[in-house]
Amino acid sequence: MKDDLEKYIKLCMKNDREGQLKIYQLFSPVLYGICLKYMKNEDDAKDVFQEAFVIAFQKISQYKFEGSFEGWLKRIFINKLIETLNKKKKESFFLDVFDPDTDFIEEEELEVVPIEQEKLLEYIRDLPDQYRTVFNLYVFEKLKHKEIAELLKISEGTSKSNLNRAKHILQKRILSIKNFKTA
Repeated sequence: MKDDLEKYIKLCMKNDREGQLKIYQLFSPVLYGICLKYMKNEDDAKDVFQEAFVIAFQKISQYKFEGSFEGWLKRIFINKLIETLNKKKKESFFLDVFDPDTDFIEEEELEVVPIEQEKLLEYIRDLPDQYRTVFNLYVFEKLKHKEIAELLKISEGTSKSNLNRAKHILQKRILSIKNFKTA
């Protein structure tokens, strides 16, 4: 598989359509899933997905065969997603500032309740943009608050605050379903 992937990447570097199709087929499910997590609706997710793949194919000659190719692709997609979210907001994307006197404590333990994956994805999509973005970067992309802060040009405190607010919103929605089902 690794040899095939390297072959497809090299074909893409030559603008070969077959190589591009193979890369697309291999990675589109994961990358489209990422787009769905960040965007509010499928149309926006599809637009970013297409634009990011175009960028990836344009920049593929910059890939140095060091580290994970999938990780390299994900970084392109996440950067495009963040750029798109920032463009959608004329005012500052991250208006919240961290107030240590009123905001939640980092990494507060939350009650774990089973929930269907599709329902959870729907709840994540419903989060305000800034909360959804930080939540996805932290939970799914496993970035540290320092990395998120640098990527989004916000403070670490704002990153932590937005993550905790996202968690609490999600917890409230999930628990409301649990309480509704048991009532």
